[in-house]
Amino acid sequence: MAQAPKPAPGAATARTARSNLRQRAEGVASTLPPLMIEAERVAATVAQGVHGRRRVGLGETFWQFRRYEPGDSVNRIDWRRSARSDRTFVRETEWEAAQSVWLWRDFSPSMQYHSNRALDTKVDRATVLLLAAATLLIQGGEHVGLLGYERIPRAGKGALDRMTLALMREAEKAESHRESLPAQVRLPRHAQIVLISDFLTPFAEIESLVRRFAAEGVHGHLLQILDPAEVDLPFEGRTRFEGLENEGTLTVGRAETLREAYALRLAALKAGLADLARAVGWSYTLHRTDLPPQTALLSLYAAFGESNL
Repeated sequence: MAQAPKPAPGAATARTARSNLRQRAEGVASTLPPLMIEAERVAATVAQGVHGRRRVGLGETFWQFRRYEPGDSVNRIDWRRSARSDRTFVRETEWEAAQSVWLWRDFSPSMQYHSNRALDTKVDRATVLLLAAATLLIQGGEHVGLLGYERIPRAGKGALDRMTLALMREAEKAESHRESLPAQVRLPRHAQIVLISDFLTPFAEIESLVRRFAAEGVHGHLLQILDPAEVDLPFEGRTRFEGLENEGTLTVGRAETLREAYALRLAALKAGLADLARAVGWSYTLHRTDLPPQTALLSLYAAFGESNL
């Protein structure tokens, strides 16, 4: 009997890589429900110490047309605009788009790091803070949206459910979400965005993104998440450093000799982010994963208040 041809070694390797990646993605996705519970707990703790947010009334200023989506009221359909196309359009007002907060967190490989199994990975902490912030904002009657995934900011528990589902889908497709910064999307003037990342990417790219958003009248908040080992560089003796985003490896005989130069570079990065945020009227906060998430959420909530959302 003729034997089936053996697969090429490259094909087998590719299948193995896809299988490993899928298992890793499924593992990340499985953490979302517990993270949601943690986010609600963090939000509840912070909510006990802050007052509710003032909600502004609906505005009438037209901003743009957009396609009708399930859940939109039929009363919002613009029949004249729809008659000129084979699609149905609704009118979106300036308030609906502007009085909203768009949230984003970095899902690139560097965010998967934690120096100690007792600590959250940076992406887990970022996810908790994103969902906790969304919970607080929704409780205050605000509209929230997931930057890059939703075109319409929404209010109510349904908005939180949609956001959580989108994050789970992102985790399940981890291989296609490796960007360290979000894509530049058009937001209306006076909208707000929260960018949660380790910001360990070329500073020029961060500056370009922030200044483009700011030039459009968007107010933002930079929340930098770092593992304590990334802050303190506690390693000693012969140490092998391995990049998580194809940077290669570096082996040094005495890691402690790098600490001073490393601290200076990290300080320059933090100062650069703080100066950039200050220059465009944004806020910047650094959060370590060995600290309670409530500390970062309180800082972020205070920044919302200062921006008069």
